[in-house]
Amino acid sequence: MSSTRRSPRTLGVLLALCLTGPALVACTGDDDPGRSSVDAPPDISGAIRDALDARAAAVRRADPAAFTRSLGGRRAFRDQQQTWYSNLAQLPLAHFRYRFDPRSLVRDGDGYWVTVDEVMQLDGYDAAPVVSPDRFRFVPRDGSGRMRLTSVTDADWESAHRVQAQPWDLGAVEVRLGSGVLGVFDADSVATAGDLLTSVEAGISDVSAWVPYDWSRTVVVYALTEPTFLDSLEDVPGDDPGDLDAVSFPAGEGTRFVLNPRVVGDAGPGRDRLVRHELTHVAVGSHDDQAPVWLSEGLAEWVSVRPLPPEERRLPDAALAAAEAGAADLPDDASFNDEDSQAHYGLAWWAVEYVADSYGDEAPWLLLDALGAPGANPDEVLRDQFGTSTRDLAEQADRMILATYVEPTETPTDEPTDTPTDTPTDAGL
Repeated sequence: MSSTRRSPRTLGVLLALCLTGPALVACTGDDDPGRSSVDAPPDISGAIRDALDARAAAVRRADPAAFTRSLGGRRAFRDQQQTWYSNLAQLPLAHFRYRFDPRSLVRDGDGYWVTVDEVMQLDGYDAAPVVSPDRFRFVPRDGSGRMRLTSVTDADWESAHRVQAQPWDLGAVEVRLGSGVLGVFDADSVATAGDLLTSVEAGISDVSAWVPYDWSRTVVVYALTEPTFLDSLEDVPGDDPGDLDAVSFPAGEGTRFVLNPRVVGDAGPGRDRLVRHELTHVAVGSHDDQAPVWLSEGLAEWVSVRPLPPEERRLPDAALAAAEAGAADLPDDASFNDEDSQAHYGLAWWAVEYVADSYGDEAPWLLLDALGAPGANPDEVLRDQFGTSTRDLAEQADRMILATYVEPTETPTDEPTDTPTDTPTDAGL
């Protein structure tokens, strides 16, 4: 099992816009050959603002004709935008609008590039609007004083600013709603929607029974057959998103998660456990921001197996082998998701099992709260509040793993055994 923690420290994308320079001068990195910063007339800025407002209104009001009128450019671009519009028409939008700063305007031939913020909030799923920066190109509509959108793609700018496109930006999606879950599928994965939504619904209930924090009990999950979105995630544990079965990531003030295409259609207890693991990260939210990775991931694993009978709580072979060899200590943050990550997940899980077994089921959460305090030192917290250390936790985790997963060997007894004699038996007659 190769799931991973959600952590704003490693997965958060810093999307700062350089808009503090002279008016109408592009940010560092925005200047390209053929583009020049100019003092655009006020009516250009006003026309672009009107075009953005009209585009947002067409989306909010589900007005396809108005949306189409806002488009220019080549046929391929207009077709791509119609797909995007169809995608957004399926989303439960509480808020949708654009913001832009006229100082970001850059002249490009007969058109203008402008940096925009897309402000979107999914009704019932986002605690606050999610702001996503992008760069659009507009050209004047002949004789009308209005602007038409001709591009939403500036690859160099997007790369420089680490823009994270969403699945509905990348191609056609199919949105399905369950009780507390919004699932984003594609044409090839939507057949799995029923089973997956049921799994997530059950997972929300299971996780809520164990995680003591208040949370929305709602989640957005991406379940696609194409790995494009997953592969685009940066700063993921292990540095290769394709190696992960699932990963949770921040979106505004909330958390979403995406499943690897290889597990999307793999219904069963294994996927259910994976879903509960990621939902635990969603439910914990920012409470584990300051916690060591072993505790965050150990808690997610510990919660994920609660609904399973003990005999069905599978442990990675690598974790058993590591326990047999003896772990000197719990893994640190830097090495947790290295080539030994399978062993580390198992060790972290059973370290939490030991804490719960020794101090009660509330103890892992008390430990998490203690480590979340400003300036908390993990070694001091473990020593002063729990009378233990990471080395001791590793040793106890190894002991519990071996006691649970290794069959006891038979030992010789001191009882006397029958010895052969020369007395004939009936069998010899």
